[in-house]
Amino acid sequence: PDPASGAARLSLVRPGAEQAFQIDLSDAQIFKLGPMEWLCVSGETEAKAGVEEKLFSRAIKVVLRTEAESKAFSLAFQRWKQQTISGKAGESLENGSIVACKSKFDTKIEASSAQMYFHYYGQLLHQQNMLQDFVRTGTYYAAVMENRADFEGKVVVDVGAGSGILSLFAAQAGAKHVYAVEASEMVEHAQRLISGNPSFGQRITIIKGKVEEVELPEKADILISEPMGTLLVNERMLESYVIARDRFLAPDGKMFPTTGRIHMAPFSDEYLYVEMANKSLFWQQHNFFGVDLTPLHGSAFDGYFSQPVVDAFDPRLLISQSTYHTLDFTSMKEEDLYEIDIPLSFVSSVGTRVHGLACWFDVLFNGSTVQRWLTTAPGSPTTHWYQLRCVLAQPLYVMAGQEITGRLHLVAHSAQSYTIYLTMSAKMWGVGADPGGILQTSTAKLELKEPYYRLSQPQAYMPQDQQQLPLSSLQAQGSGQQMQDGLSPGITVDQERDSAAFTRQV
Repeated sequence: PDPASGAARLSLVRPGAEQAFQIDLSDAQIFKLGPMEWLCVSGETEAKAGVEEKLFSRAIKVVLRTEAESKAFSLAFQRWKQQTISGKAGESLENGSIVACKSKFDTKIEASSAQMYFHYYGQLLHQQNMLQDFVRTGTYYAAVMENRADFEGKVVVDVGAGSGILSLFAAQAGAKHVYAVEASEMVEHAQRLISGNPSFGQRITIIKGKVEEVELPEKADILISEPMGTLLVNERMLESYVIARDRFLAPDGKMFPTTGRIHMAPFSDEYLYVEMANKSLFWQQHNFFGVDLTPLHGSAFDGYFSQPVVDAFDPRLLISQSTYHTLDFTSMKEEDLYEIDIPLSFVSSVGTRVHGLACWFDVLFNGSTVQRWLTTAPGSPTTHWYQLRCVLAQPLYVMAGQEITGRLHLVAHSAQSYTIYLTMSAKMWGVGADPGGILQTSTAKLELKEPYYRLSQPQAYMPQDQQQLPLSSLQAQGSGQQMQDGLSPGITVDQERDSAAFTRQV
């Protein structure tokens, strides 16, 4: 350590020289000049009495004897640096204390959110949940094995390796070497799994750290990752995937997956709407142990409709052809994921109430031999991502052939997710209507990080011509669910008003 500051420093000694060069690991970087040559750069300061402090950079060329030594130096350097960056100020190390330094990831993500995120993925039960998604795991395996030419003899980087399963797939396909980068404590389990498969594991190096911080000894020919969250973008791992591309991927290198698409279509689902509205009925009680709860009903109603619904729904609930927005992982910028703005335009196929926007995604593995898609579309085999629906608190009424327009605006935030702003409008329809006129508009603000997981609810399909049942009929059918949700007996929907209005019988 530096005697003055206690900061971790790297000592480089020239053969025959008495004095060593001291490099501050907190801001040092290394750049590969050749198979056995590295340039080590760090910031330095110089202060003299009565003279303003000067800042400058120092660069030292490091030459190793063999390529094996060169690779070992690179891996050791990134481990030392990661230990320096990730520790807490004043925390003891083997030979001193360390100085904390924020990475790009840390500057845009709340520490509490990151801690929960890495804790979640550090548990085997959550890794098992993903591994048992056979659509997900099987599609990745097929995409890799059907495109062996993209992996044989190639250097692979597994971004967010988790259990290491994708690294093992790449090794099975003949990869020369795989660097598995993982920031959570799952690295310990991944190491045991890879060590337990020595025929593949000897070509896999596990590196603990974030892709924004670690250093690799060589460029990758192909990146492989599973960075998709709910609605494709939740958890903001796609940004790390793009950063890994910029830092590690060789020119003309490949990415698995290559592109992603967010699909959208309006839907009509009266049962879902009433179920959502009924959740706030509890707050319509005027005498809850002597307390009037109704002042909070409006806030509760808005709160339930701020939750995107995650479930597997019948595609016959869609009332229009879907549209999609493409994200090209090979060319997009990280900043393109901070805000995603998607214009909406549909033509209703039926006359009905529009209850919101249904969304799902797919990704493409653009291999040299086979192009394979992984889809989460309704009607396809269900994945652990399911589908997502944004439900409008105020539905729209449309006729067959009427145009539906709007905007889906996703804004990233520091809790590793997005705020969803949805606007949907029904345009004027019929003879003599102004083509640009808007008849009705409904908006919603939803939090992608706080969805309503409706996975245990029955997913019965109701034909469009039967969905316009009187609300009282729907309420009678749902009374059992009402009691299940903890509502007091006697709370019913006001049959004379819209489903957003409720009364309590006395």
